[in-house]
Amino acid sequence: MAKRIAILTGGGDCPGLNPAIRGVVLKAVKLGYECVGIQEGWRGMIDAAAKPLFVDDVKEIVGNGGTILGTSRTNPYKKEGGVPKVLETFRKLNLHALVAMGGEDTLGVAAKLFKEHKVNVVGVPKTMDNDLDATDYTFGFDTSATLAMEAAERLVDTGRSHRRIMVLEVMGRHAGWVALFTAIGAGADYVCLPERPVDIKDMVAKLKAAHAKKNVALVIASEAVDIPGEKKEEELDEFGHMILKARGVAERLCKIIETETGIETRSAVIGHMQRGGSPTLFDRILGTRVGVKAAELVHEGKFGNMTALKGDQVVPVSLEAATARLKTVTPEWLALSDDLL
Repeated sequence: MAKRIAILTGGGDCPGLNPAIRGVVLKAVKLGYECVGIQEGWRGMIDAAAKPLFVDDVKEIVGNGGTILGTSRTNPYKKEGGVPKVLETFRKLNLHALVAMGGEDTLGVAAKLFKEHKVNVVGVPKTMDNDLDATDYTFGFDTSATLAMEAAERLVDTGRSHRRIMVLEVMGRHAGWVALFTAIGAGADYVCLPERPVDIKDMVAKLKAAHAKKNVALVIASEAVDIPGEKKEEELDEFGHMILKARGVAERLCKIIETETGIETRSAVIGHMQRGGSPTLFDRILGTRVGVKAAELVHEGKFGNMTALKGDQVVPVSLEAATARLKTVTPEWLALSDDLL
């Protein structure tokens, strides 16, 4: 009987998950394994919810958005009996290994399971925030930033027509990579990042100057920025992270800007549209490569590792090291944004 590999996708969805699933299955089958898909992330490992994954199931999904396996933000360590149920599912499904695809939370669970219970697990880095340490880029990021950039360019068109300042709010909980790349790519006039509080005086001065020259100005803001004088009302998820729904950063910045500049200002939130749609070429290739590498690591018995992009190579790195800290926007990138925006 062939050894069995399970695959799960946890946390927020993003473009590139289906190419990654496809990469694991196609390579694993060639190596002589059979695959099963765990439904809805770690919830599926608690409930033993799984379906067989055959080559025909994944052959045509390279360009599909979302994840065919479903996902959730379930944390087994926060559920009563959650971890024992995960271990029981591992035995019940007769699994040789588990490939967990996710960000810091999903892979953090995988790292603990390997460290505490020696579970045969391999991680695949997935997050549109690009905030996983130990890998240069994560799939989902390129697509989400590209979509936000295109939305920003459309806002500039309508803003110029009405002589307005436009504010676009993008995703990014603790790291501002999406906002930064969107702002640079769209030629924005100001960017607000979670790595530093918003400087209202500086922002207003630059927006007034930009608007005077071209009859429009553009601000890109991460959903989690700190606005001076405001208090955050935090609702936490199972991983202890702030739930950012309906924080209204763009709307609040819009009111401040209009009050301080006297210029009509409008806001837009791209939100979950960044998570959907077909992955870009970059994310299709990256997702495929890290998926294939994950199957290879299983075959080589290199458990407790995550597949990471280093330069142009996909290499194994320790799950524990990869999830030890977040990758936030560095001083070098902040300096670049200050030079350009």
